[in-house]
Amino acid sequence: MIYQIRNPRFYVVFCIDLCLVCLSLFLAYLIRFDFELRPADYRQMSALLALVVPLKLTVFFLYKLYRGMFRYAGLAEMWRIAKAVILSSLVVVSAVLVLSRFQGFSRGVFIIDTATTFLLIGGFRLSMRLVFQYFQNKNGVSQEVMPYQRGVPTLIIGAGTTGEKILREISTQRSLYYNVVGFIDDDPGKQGRSIHDITVLGTVAALPGIVRKHEVGQVLIAAPSASGRQIRTMVDACKAARVPFKTLPGLAELIDGKVSIKTLRDVNYRDLLRRDPVRLNVPEIESYLKDRRVLVTGAGGSIGSELCRQIVRFTPENLILFDASEPNLYGIEMELKHRVGYQKYVTVLGGVQDKALVERVMRRYRPHVIFHAAAYKHVPMLERNPWQAVTNNIMGTRVLMESAVKHGVGHFVMVSTDKAVRPTNVMGASKRVCELIGAACTGGGTRMMTVRFGNVVNSAGSVVPLFREQIARGGPVTITHPEVTRFFMTIPEAAQLVLQAGALGEGGETFILDMGTPVKIVDMARDLIRLSGKEPDTDVEIVFTGLREGEKLYEELITRGEGIVATAHEKIMVLKAGDDWDGLGGQAPYRDRLTTRINELAAMAQGYDGCAIRLKIQEIVPEYDLQDSECIL
Repeated sequence: MIYQIRNPRFYVVFCIDLCLVCLSLFLAYLIRFDFELRPADYRQMSALLALVVPLKLTVFFLYKLYRGMFRYAGLAEMWRIAKAVILSSLVVVSAVLVLSRFQGFSRGVFIIDTATTFLLIGGFRLSMRLVFQYFQNKNGVSQEVMPYQRGVPTLIIGAGTTGEKILREISTQRSLYYNVVGFIDDDPGKQGRSIHDITVLGTVAALPGIVRKHEVGQVLIAAPSASGRQIRTMVDACKAARVPFKTLPGLAELIDGKVSIKTLRDVNYRDLLRRDPVRLNVPEIESYLKDRRVLVTGAGGSIGSELCRQIVRFTPENLILFDASEPNLYGIEMELKHRVGYQKYVTVLGGVQDKALVERVMRRYRPHVIFHAAAYKHVPMLERNPWQAVTNNIMGTRVLMESAVKHGVGHFVMVSTDKAVRPTNVMGASKRVCELIGAACTGGGTRMMTVRFGNVVNSAGSVVPLFREQIARGGPVTITHPEVTRFFMTIPEAAQLVLQAGALGEGGETFILDMGTPVKIVDMARDLIRLSGKEPDTDVEIVFTGLREGEKLYEELITRGEGIVATAHEKIMVLKAGDDWDGLGGQAPYRDRLTTRINELAAMAQGYDGCAIRLKIQEIVPEYDLQDSECIL
């Protein structure tokens, strides 16, 4: 209010509105009485103005009609004006009813006055917007209605809200070198129709012919909610038409909801894997993260760092970043501080297997929630160094879980992997042992839960960056086996579902994320080669090198005999704990037996005895398919 009163433009607009309110009432009398006013009508109108003007302008002020910038006036501003006009008219009618019971007043005058006031007040603001646009456009034409004809002839795939926003931004930014000649959309109801005088020219299947007819030099894919299969169809059509193309990121990446031409980029492999956006139950997640102290281990890694980005959206009281890698920890710290603007964090540099350090952190910061993403995950590396899988993955998890139970942490969510299902390698078997520890430790007020999912695109150790590097060198692209398949999801999707699973857990569950359809690695490689503008087996050779130590042809999310049930979230399923200690007298005896075996395993790790480690892990995880792998020591 103070800024409004100090602004000279406020008084100008206020005086104009005062004149328009008076003019509106005068027009209402003229229209009602067929433009023949008697002296008595003038006297009544003058007396009524003393009531109408202050009441209406007061309501306008209360409805904040003087805060908006008229150059951006649109539907939201018109709706606000409509509500202010209707309310002010009701106030005026009520006042007249109380003062005179409408004796001598025509009711039609007030109805007409409401309409003319809206038209005059709203028309004034829209006219100011047109004036601003006129002076911004050297040709004197509104670019929102008539895009300036310049630049590369361009098609927009997607005649929806996103496509309209892209067209509007192209139209209003003269620095963008695009000339939109039409839309493409598969919706039959949109064919032949127009958006801002730009016509929907046809479907995706007709794209090659449309490109030739209109000499199109660029295609913009404005379909952030499209599935991976739909994106693949669009990309194939663009390639068939031999025309360059760009796209908007998926909805999961447009978290703030902003659609801008600046976010257009080349299509990448994540677009071809795109699935329906994750629908989060925000109140459920807020209930255990908002104003809480949250600890994230492996905070600088692929999943850990994305968890941090997602968690800060729920305004925790404090975020404890725990990581053994100095560069990774520094990277997420700088991102939170400078890009996100989040300051309520602390950084802990060290390993989770350091019991004294973990204990000091727990006592000092007393976290309510722990997300445990720290782990060694590279399969061949751990096959050759199995003692590190024990020390970092198993012992680190046990130290953290036992400390969490001791200090009464409310939620403990561990990130696991599909490689823990019927494992054929040390890494997967070590993560399965971690799942067993979680099931054994749950209780005492701490909800222990595990979230199991497959590969994430562009994570540390992912095959996608390796393939890109090989393609950039001209090949060959190396694949272990032509039949190898894997589950994939994006890093943001995985992190969001981990947060959601944490809200669903009651303790002891293993949550399974819906990974969609498994993807053949050789098909992924061919797609990446084509997205690089080259042809597989012609420009870039694909070479098969044979399965690595401990590697499977395919991964699974559940093992034989595990029963899964649906949860309240469509993309999350759950396995209940309890089967592991059947026949052992309950959870406590099972926990004691597991503790004894893990202590023996820790002693073997200290002696770097790879063969003994594998045999002991197989004793703990009977479904572990022991491989004849060679250690470095």
